[in-house]
Amino acid sequence: MPQIVVLPHVELCPDGAVLEVEAGKSVCDALLENGIEIEHACEKSCACTTCHVVVREGFEALTDAEDDEEDLLDMAWGLEPTSRLSCQMRVPVDSDLVIEIPKYTINHAKEAH
Repeated sequence: MPQIVVLPHVELCPDGAVLEVEAGKSVCDALLENGIEIEHACEKSCACTTCHVVVREGFEALTDAEDDEEDLLDMAWGLEPTSRLSCQMRVPVDSDLVIEIPKYTINHAKEAH
């Protein structure tokens, strides 16, 4: 079974985590099912960037991002070449992932606007 290694995040996962997850599951769902409360303001419909993660290892094993995801990623805080929306990326069959949840997100509903 593939693993997702989550690097430490001060609020969401202070000690980091190693998750055993089934292939094909969205990374966002895998995180949420394991108690890592990553933001997902659009309810995983690829309409925001709050579930943005940076893939530190295993990026080459992922399927390519669709155009909608690519367009949204352009607006994500802390965008890197290996950034993805966790609601859109699926756990690969034969590769583990190491991901980092960025320190900040752009969530206008949560902010005092």
